[in-house]
Amino acid sequence: MMMHGLRRAVRSRAAKVALVSLMAVNLSACFRPLYGPTASGEPMAALLASVQVDDVSTASGQERLGHYLRSELIFDLDGSGQPSPKRYRLKMQGSEAVQTPIVSSQTGRAEAGTLVGTIRFSLETLDGTKIISEGVAVATTTYDRSIQRFASLRAARDAEIRLAKTLADQIKTRIASVLVTKP
Repeated sequence: MMMHGLRRAVRSRAAKVALVSLMAVNLSACFRPLYGPTASGEPMAALLASVQVDDVSTASGQERLGHYLRSELIFDLDGSGQPSPKRYRLKMQGSEAVQTPIVSSQTGRAEAGTLVGTIRFSLETLDGTKIISEGVAVATTTYDRSIQRFASLRAARDAEIRLAKTLADQIKTRIASVLVTKP
């Protein structure tokens, strides 16, 4: 009697393993690795290198974030330094805002700052006749403020650089996910 129960448990477990394996095989066809083979057969690095990054349109006084973002994207998309033929154009409009959630009750000064960056982007064909993808990337980063003015300025600038890197990473990932499926 005990042997019969053991066999049934083994069969039940084997059936569950087979079912999970079958589901995994079926679902694996639904996903395409981001940096694996692309639908066109072209390497992902070549597709990313074919994106021309335009200047970021920002409000007056916020040009530094646009500069850092564009520099990060140029390096992330094609850090080879070799010229490559361009097929796509990346257009961006951005803004940043500073929030000061923590204010000292003794000095009345903000002790920390939070930078919020919002970038609207569109990936188009080089001639601008077709929009391949568009979206919005949003990121935040914080920094400590100091009584020393230059220390606060440097901390804010470092926060802008971190913010640009985060936004660039988001945009690059979204562009790659679109280009990997493009025939």
